[in-house]
Amino acid sequence: MKETKVSSIGERALISRLSEIFNAPDGEERRQEEVLIGAGSDDCAVLDLKGEDYLVVTTDMLHMTTDFPEGMTPWQMGWMSAAVNLSDIAAMGAEPTGLLMAIGMPSDTEIAFVEELAKGIQACAAFCGTSVIGGDLDTHAELTITGTALGRVKKSQLLLRKGAKPGDLVCVTGYAGSAGAALKAIQLKKPVSENVLKALFEPVPRTREAKQLAESGAVTSMMDTSDGLAMSLYDLSRQSKTGFKIRENTLPILPEVREFASGPEELLEFALYTGGDFELIFTIDPERLKKVQNICNLTIIGECTEYETGIMLESPECRLTAIKQLGYQQLKAETAD
Repeated sequence: MKETKVSSIGERALISRLSEIFNAPDGEERRQEEVLIGAGSDDCAVLDLKGEDYLVVTTDMLHMTTDFPEGMTPWQMGWMSAAVNLSDIAAMGAEPTGLLMAIGMPSDTEIAFVEELAKGIQACAAFCGTSVIGGDLDTHAELTITGTALGRVKKSQLLLRKGAKPGDLVCVTGYAGSAGAALKAIQLKKPVSENVLKALFEPVPRTREAKQLAESGAVTSMMDTSDGLAMSLYDLSRQSKTGFKIRENTLPILPEVREFASGPEELLEFALYTGGDFELIFTIDPERLKKVQNICNLTIIGECTEYETGIMLESPECRLTAIKQLGYQQLKAETAD
C-alpha cells in the first residue's frame, strides 16, 4: 500500500484523523467526565471543574521558517506567538487566565533577540489581561515557539462552533484580508501601508470583545478567522449543520487593501481565502441584534441558511456562487479536506 504524506491531505484532515485516535474509547469509555470538549472539535478543549466556570485550554506552535514573515522584529514574533493562543481563548468567549510558553532556539541565538521576543509575548499577554505563568527553554535547529493558553468562562456563556441556526445573522469583527494582503506585498516586495503590515505582524486577539459578546446572550456560535474567512465558514457549517449566504458587498475591507489589490478577483481572494487576521466570526439571533451592536466594530456579512444550501456568496448583482473550501493551512495541501 502506498503511504500518504501529510502534505497531501492538509492540516484539517490530519487533525480529524488524529482526533479519532485521541478520542477512541479503546474498548471502554475512558474519557474523564470532566472533559466536556476534547481533541479536534473546537478552538479549545473545555474542562468542567465542577464550579461556576469552565476551564478552556489551547496550544499552538510557530516556526521561524513557516510562520514569521520577512521583516518581523523579535518583539513582533513574540507578540504573534502569544496572540495565536489567546485568540483561541477569545473564540470560546472566555477570559484568559494564564499563558505558558516553550521556546526552542539555536544555541547561537543572541540574548538580546530572546529578550525582545519575551517582551513581545508579555506585551500581548498584558494587553489581554493575563500574564506568562511558566514554560520551557531548549536548543533547537530553528526558532520554534509553542504556547499553551488557559482561560475561564461562565458555563452559561461558553461559545462553540456549533449552535448557529437558519435565520441567524453572520457577523465579523474588524476587517478581512488585511494580513493576506500584507503577506502578498512582502512576497512581491511591493509597498503597502503600515496599517496593513501591522495586521499581519501584530494581530490583535479579540479577548475583550469576545467576553462582552458572550455576556450578551445573543451569540449562537463563534470562532476566530486565523485560517481565513472561507475555512471558518466551513468549520462553523460542519459543527452547526447550517449553510451560509454571504453578501460580497458587505465584506469589511480596509481602503488600503482595496488600493493594493490588482482587481476585484484578488480583493475577494484576500477577503475570503487568506488567513492571519485573528478576527472573530460569529452568528447572532436577529432578535437580539441590539444587544451586540455597540460592543465592538462588527459587520453583518450574511445569514445562516439550511445546511443543504451550502456556503454561497451573493454578488452585488445578486448572483450566487459557491465559496470554495480554501484557506491557510499549515500542512500545505493542493486540495482542501
